[in-house]
Parts: sequence; C-alpha cells; structure tokens
Amino acid sequence: MRLPGPSGADRVAGDRHVVVIGGGIAGIAAAMVLTERGVRVTLCEASDRLGGRVAAWPLGDGRTMSRGFHAFFRQYYNLRGLLRRVDPELARLVAIEDYPLTRPDGLTDTFAGLPRTPPLSVAAFALRSPTFTLGSLTTVNILAALELLTVRFPGTHQRYDGESAGAFLDRLRFPAAARDLALEVFARSFFAHPSEFSAGELVAMFHTYFMGSAEGLLFDVPDDDYDASLWQPLGERLASLGVEIRTSARVDALLIEEGRAGVRFGAEELTADAVVLATDPRPARELIAALPATEHLREWQERVADTRNAPPFVVLRLWLDGLVDASRPAFLGTSGFGPLDNISVLERFEAGAAAWAAEHGGSVVELHAYACPESVVSDATVAQEIAAQLVAQLHRAFGETASLGEVHRELLVRHDCVLVGPDQPWGERPGVRTPAPRLVLAGDWVRCDLPVALMERAATTGFQAANALLDGWGVAGEDVWTVPLTGILAR
Repeated sequence: MRLPGPSGADRVAGDRHVVVIGGGIAGIAAAMVLTERGVRVTLCEASDRLGGRVAAWPLGDGRTMSRGFHAFFRQYYNLRGLLRRVDPELARLVAIEDYPLTRPDGLTDTFAGLPRTPPLSVAAFALRSPTFTLGSLTTVNILAALELLTVRFPGTHQRYDGESAGAFLDRLRFPAAARDLALEVFARSFFAHPSEFSAGELVAMFHTYFMGSAEGLLFDVPDDDYDASLWQPLGERLASLGVEIRTSARVDALLIEEGRAGVRFGAEELTADAVVLATDPRPARELIAALPATEHLREWQERVADTRNAPPFVVLRLWLDGLVDASRPAFLGTSGFGPLDNISVLERFEAGAAAWAAEHGGSVVELHAYACPESVVSDATVAQEIAAQLVAQLHRAFGETASLGEVHRELLVRHDCVLVGPDQPWGERPGVRTPAPRLVLAGDWVRCDLPVALMERAATTGFQAANALLDGWGVAGEDVWTVPLTGILAR
C-alpha cells in the first residue's frame, strides 16, 4: 500500500543545504530524495566507499569481498524504489529460485512453488512441510497462532514489549522441527539468538513475509558484487544531481544549535540547514551522546544510549579448487549445524565469482555464523575456531566439499548491527524525528512503525528523514510503500 509523502512545492525555494552522515542505504536514500527536490546535499561517509554495511571491495587480484550475502526480498518496496533510480527494470537483480531450510536429520522446507495469496501460501507451506504432521499440530497454541493473523500497525510492536522471540515461540508450541526451520532460522537472520530478539519484530516480519504480502519468502540478489551493481551507479547518479560525496570523511561532532546545524571534521566545520544522521548504531550513539545535554535533549539522549548492538557475526568466504555439486541450491539456510546459519554458492549469481569459477574450475562459497560470542571480536583464536567449525559443517552439509582444497579464504568478524531486543519498549526507541528540528535520524536501528526491517527499514527511514525536512520547508516528499498494516483477521 502507498503512504503519500508530504505535499507542497516541487522544489525548495532558495538555497537549502543538508549534510547527510553515512553513505549506506539510509544515507543514500535520504540524499537522493533531497537532491531531487533541489536541496544542496553533502554526503559524508567514514569509509573509502559507499554502501555502508552492504559495501563490497576489491581484494587486488580480481576477487572481491563483502560483509556477506544479503537477500533483496520482493517486499523491499522502498529499497527497490531507490534502486530503480539507476535500474528502472531492476535488471541487475536476479531471482533465487528457492530458499530451502534444512536440518542435519534431512528435514527440509522450501518456498518454491507455493501459491502467492495469503493465507493459502501459509496453508500450502504447512501441508507440504515434513515438519508439520497432524499429530504435532494438536500441540500448537491456537490463540498464540492467531496473534500472527491479527496484527495492526502501528501498535503491534508495543503489544510485545518485554517478550522475546524465544518466549513467543515457546508460547506457540510449534513442533520442534517446524520451530527450527520456519521461525528460529528467521529470528537468527537478525543476528541474534531468539532469547535476545524482540517478539514484536518476529511477529511483524511473519506478517511481512507470510501473511501480509503475496511475494512470499523468495528473493533476488544483485548480479555482481554490491559495489559494481549498486553503489557505483547510485553514486554516479547522486554526483550528476550535484551531491558532494565525501568518502574517508569521518564526522567528529554534530553541531546542532539554535538557528544552525552542521558537522565537524577535525578542525573543519561544515554548516548547513539540517543534518541527517544515518550512520551505524554505535557511531550514532557516540555523536548524540556528545551533544550538550540540554533539558529538551537529555531524555532523548538517554533513549538513544539504551539502544544496543546485536552480537557479533562471522563471514567466511572460500575459493575452492573444485566445484560444489550442481544440485546444491544457491542459498541454503541451516539449523542444527553448529554455528553455521547459511551457505551461499556465489558463482550461481555473482558475475565476478562466476568469472573466477570459470577460470579456476572451482566454487566460491560463503558461510555465515550469527549471534557469535562477544570474545570473537577481540580474540583471533576464537574467530579461527568458529571458522574451523564453519568449514566442518560445510563438509557435513555439502559432503563433496570435504575433498576440495582452499585456494583462498577471507574471514570477517563484525559487531555493528542493531539489536531490537525485548528490554527496550518499542515506543521509547528513537524515531526519525528528534527534539532538535534540524536533526533527523535514519537507518535500520531507527524506529519505524511500519512492518519493515533490515535493508528495507534503512531505505524507508532514509525516505522518511528526507520527508521530515521537506515537510518543514513546504516541499512535496517521497511516497513510502508497505505491505498492508493489518492482518487478515484484524479487520
């Protein structure tokens, strides 16, 4: 459904300057909408390239690396709207034919071939799934299951304040195998164990992917590395519209005062009419904490400080000297394989990986481990131990890989994603608008009362941040799209 942006003039009157901090999805989305309305934009990114947590970079020998595979779900309406600025037909997104989820005992669920209309899609999934039997369904808590069909946004997130996804799954009393595959794998994809993840987020995402849309849980992926297929074209588009893009430009401080806004880089100050703060959660907390704790900001600063990062995650990319069996899926979600959460076979969809595979006769395989212990960040030995476990579990899942050698490997450990946990009430999480009219927030860590998350929350809040500023200047904003805001039984 379409949620119209603010109405008003087509373009700003006079000179308006906005500094956007952060060159990831949220910052690019905000910068794009603002510059299209005639706002002068300076986009500041701390790293040497655009893309944020979806960036990719060269390794110097024709190979590339990223922070890991991302699924571009078909319900990502606003992210896709951003990508259409440079790829109107979304030709650079290729479809993944299936998204199987498997356990070591061989039980496997798939999403291919299901009817697209809810609730028929969910009914067909349950009837086809080996994890649901007539006997096991008698244990399901019907009242709890009905909650998945009676969502109503905004409001549903607050309904689950204080309850974890794990506790909600316990209340559902789903069969253990169905819980592992259909729901717990889903929760872990938010980089957290279900006991630390909000039930409200889980319910919202169940609505988004299963009960509130006809797109299902299949998804698309870029046809090459993220830099080549996404961020270079978007960066060129921004530059052609007049955006000044500053990379390797880490902002040291926000300057938010009566009558002015801006940022500081070392000794340099850059003034503007407003600032969009679209960084990762940790630097955003640091910049906001450093603002003067005036009476009208103090409570908000405390709420920002209460946000948390998800546990660390590990990405291991392997360049193997032989091919993965052709019958293997391009993407496999796993449960019960130790720390291994999913396997991607990159040459199936990424042009650079396919070129390497063709030249060397091998496969490029990526392994993810979510919700890792905190010690993996500071102790290289722990990271190597997890990497060894990932390889062992790859051999268990794809037996043919046990006889293949490694030509190259790249291991990444990151600890910069948001955790929407049960301990901070949803309504107290910081939203796009702030007590300082010249400062707005954007990013996947920012509260958005629509049923969106991850990359789509980043794009959506980027649009909303631009809209908040444009509304104040009497300028028409960007329409925002979402799945229906009520469940099929909420009406």
